[in-house]
Amino acid sequence: MDIQLEISRQRVKHIVDSYHLQGDEMALFEGYLDELMELFPMPAVELALVETLLKNWLTIPMPRGEVFLEEAHKLLKQWKASMRVETTVSMEQFKQITGLDPAPVFGPEKPPQCQVPRTVS
Repeated sequence: MDIQLEISRQRVKHIVDSYHLQGDEMALFEGYLDELMELFPMPAVELALVETLLKNWLTIPMPRGEVFLEEAHKLLKQWKASMRVETTVSMEQFKQITGLDPAPVFGPEKPPQCQVPRTVS
């Protein structure tokens, strides 16, 4: 397995484990999650999980298991159909929610602009 792919899979698993999203049917959940990771780019899966978390943040009890993944899958299909990802999450929010570097999902941040001071002769 490619090391970058393994790192991406571990990032997704970290999000799942951090919020106990598996539910009671672990085998079904893991199979469904594996399917999503095969069908969609890993950064999109990460972002869909976070968007679904935010959508359900105040829902008690929060959906878990296959129900949670169905919501994330619906979002992934919307993004694919529209050929663009519309997110409500900033890079900083993504980092706060997941504890992960947002660059693989959002792209690298632009380096700060700096001006080289002119020397006076």
